[in-house]
Amino acid sequence: MPAPVLSGPQYLREGLKLVLSPGLRLFVLLPLAINLILFVVLIGFAVQQFNSWITAFMPDLPEWLSFLSYLLWPLFFVLVLLMVFFTFTMLANIIAAPFNGFLAEKVEVVLRGEDNFPAFHWSELVAMVPRTLGRELRKLGYFLPRVIALLILSFIPVVNLLAAPLWLLFGVWMMCVQYIDYPADNHKLGWNEMLAWLREKRWQSLGFGGSVYLALLIPGVNVLMMPAAVAGATLFWVRERGDSAVTAAQR
Repeated sequence: MPAPVLSGPQYLREGLKLVLSPGLRLFVLLPLAINLILFVVLIGFAVQQFNSWITAFMPDLPEWLSFLSYLLWPLFFVLVLLMVFFTFTMLANIIAAPFNGFLAEKVEVVLRGEDNFPAFHWSELVAMVPRTLGRELRKLGYFLPRVIALLILSFIPVVNLLAAPLWLLFGVWMMCVQYIDYPADNHKLGWNEMLAWLREKRWQSLGFGGSVYLALLIPGVNVLMMPAAVAGATLFWVRERGDSAVTAAQR
């Protein structure tokens, strides 16, 4: 039995194996294509604007402290990188939310070995759109006030040295919230109840969120890791809730 914080990488690794299996591959292709297109567009824009963004965040130093700019530049480079990552991840998940919710359903079917969800029809996927988009808006309501606070902090000289580690910690937590929400929503678990459950599983949550966060930071790899994170989160949901119906083959 791995330590709670170490179970997260295991869930992500097994999630990747699941989405590459023949039975689930079909449900991955469309959100994968959407994420790939968004990734190319956003990265192209970020490359053009990257230097100007760093310049905007870097404090104006007096000449006698100019040597500090060489020390501060990597910190603000990381800060801008984290902000670009956040933007891409949130946009990609909003667009792909109905597909991710449907993928979580199908992963759970594979894990349990029984299908308690309605039979698939395109109308089922269309019917999921209002519910999943509503849930994504709920996430934005949780996410935006905290991001705005971090952005304000990022522009305050000296204090903004704390911004990068705080962005990192918040990002790890949000990765867990983002992906666990798909199986939780499929089971009609309320938003506040889901957050309370994740807090009870704090170390497992941070371990999973951290592994997803690191994987999604890798350009190109992050496109494939998004559906893997959905599958891994479904594994997290089923196993951490003590479900004994998970098939032995996937353990």
